[in-house]
Amino acid sequence: MRSRWAAAAAALVITTGLAASAAPRALAENNGLAVSAPLMGWSSWSFLRGNPTAARIEAQASALKSSGLSAHGYGYVNLDDFWYQCPGGQGPNVDQFGRWVTDAAKFPASGSVNGIQAVANYVHSLGLKFGLYVTPGISKQAVARNTPIQGTSDTAAQIATTAGENNYNCGGMTGIDYSKPGAQAFINSWADEFASWGVDYVKLDGVGSFDLPDVQAWSAALRQAGRPMALELSNSLAISAATTWSSLANGWRTTGDIECYCGSGGSSYPLTDWSNVSSRFGSAASWQPYGGPGGWNDYDSIEVGNGTNDGLTAAERQTQLSLWSLASAPLILGTDLTALDSGDLSLLENSAVTAVDQDGIPAGRVISSGSEQVFAKRQQNGAWYIGVFNTDAAASHSFSVPLAQLGLSGTVNITNLWSGGSLGSVSGTLTTTVAPGGVTLVSATPAAGTGGTGELVSAQSGQCLDTRGSGTPGPYVFFPGTAEQIWPCSGGINQELSPTPAGELRTMGATECLDAYNNQTAPGTTVQLWPCNGGANQKWTVQSNGTIVGQQSGLCLDVTGGSTAAGTPLELWTCNGQPNQHWSWAYR
Repeated sequence: MRSRWAAAAAALVITTGLAASAAPRALAENNGLAVSAPLMGWSSWSFLRGNPTAARIEAQASALKSSGLSAHGYGYVNLDDFWYQCPGGQGPNVDQFGRWVTDAAKFPASGSVNGIQAVANYVHSLGLKFGLYVTPGISKQAVARNTPIQGTSDTAAQIATTAGENNYNCGGMTGIDYSKPGAQAFINSWADEFASWGVDYVKLDGVGSFDLPDVQAWSAALRQAGRPMALELSNSLAISAATTWSSLANGWRTTGDIECYCGSGGSSYPLTDWSNVSSRFGSAASWQPYGGPGGWNDYDSIEVGNGTNDGLTAAERQTQLSLWSLASAPLILGTDLTALDSGDLSLLENSAVTAVDQDGIPAGRVISSGSEQVFAKRQQNGAWYIGVFNTDAAASHSFSVPLAQLGLSGTVNITNLWSGGSLGSVSGTLTTTVAPGGVTLVSATPAAGTGGTGELVSAQSGQCLDTRGSGTPGPYVFFPGTAEQIWPCSGGINQELSPTPAGELRTMGATECLDAYNNQTAPGTTVQLWPCNGGANQKWTVQSNGTIVGQQSGLCLDVTGGSTAAGTPLELWTCNGQPNQHWSWAYR
């Protein structure tokens, strides 16, 4: 999807449909930040890159406010790299405690106020939040000078290793041995300094699985600093460690940079290109299980705002915003806010689209075929968000999406979220013509009933089938392998199930499936939440007598031990006609 004019090219029709795939949720950093939705704001890297100054950052912050973007939720102003003194390969200059020194030529002090703190104060005066950049390890200059660690009798040389650490643009960082006394205290002192400057967000760049001790140290340091500071990890993190990243941070970059670095003469323009945006479809699908309250999959900056200088067509700009929003990813702008294109501004301020992002439900990929990509998710109020993407940047294509493949039945009313216009009522199949590199982003609201979605109520206890939640404050978080149980009916999204013609029972926004653990078929097998994958252990037959039978095992969905206590887990058991194996649908 792209812009209103591209959306106007989309036509919707009808017919009839079938089955799909998708995924679950993450146990996230519990620091009270980004609890219900991913963060929104602006970052200096894409446009300013190696040339940030206090004046330039303050100008961008002012434009974020005056443009109206901050009123639409874009609240963070994040200063990326090049804020500190970097004399050469010996590493960043350091203060008396081994921490980086602010580049006063770029960020001059205001009296006794550090230059970074002065910028943070200005950002805060606009009602915005301020972010700052750091990389793991300790500067070789601190090691050479053997600087003391604040508040301890330990020193830099005592905690340093000889292993190099990533610092992409300055270099000269070496590892930290976190088993040594003073190691955590060093990171704590750095986090404390950031807190004293008024930092609200810390980007820890250049980390990977090898840097897990650094990530753990920074996560702990920020929590003890006495000021709420979100933690963002970057970049190209391993999906094999996704649950680790989600337990330690509020966001994690799943890919490399989205910038194309293809401008002539060192220009930041164009900011990106279609290949960098379209490469995120696979990432959004594979990482979907791991984003959720408190921590979010980050696909890098939104490069929408500067018209043709974005490096994207009008349709491709809508696609980037639509994909990120369906994925509930952070919306961090990388563009020059002091030179906003009016058409791009209207895209960024489309509240119907940003609501798709801020619902906090990462969409599952339902179709990936040729040039067609379809992502979808269900809201607790019964409405669905559906994005139909055309990855062919050279030609328009018409696509037909069977609504039953999502778990939708009956007639639905379709609204184009980019234009706000009604596209009428459809049943069976959603058919749309999509511009090159574009998207049709719609909401689908069942005209009557709940579109086949409802709660499964145990005949014995009167309680609902429920995906067990954990994590406070804020909404529950869910992840692959979460157990299914009975619980008092609440109408929560973790109790809403959407049956599909393929035999799936989809839940959590219809992006996850009820699953028999590890394809087991023995009585007593646990019933859990798992990414929908079309497996036989995710196929169920809802019988007219109220029993639900696993197609692979031939066993019934059973409340363990016939208990009526809230929290009793579900399992597969030999069908016996008992009330703990009988279920009925309830629709709100």
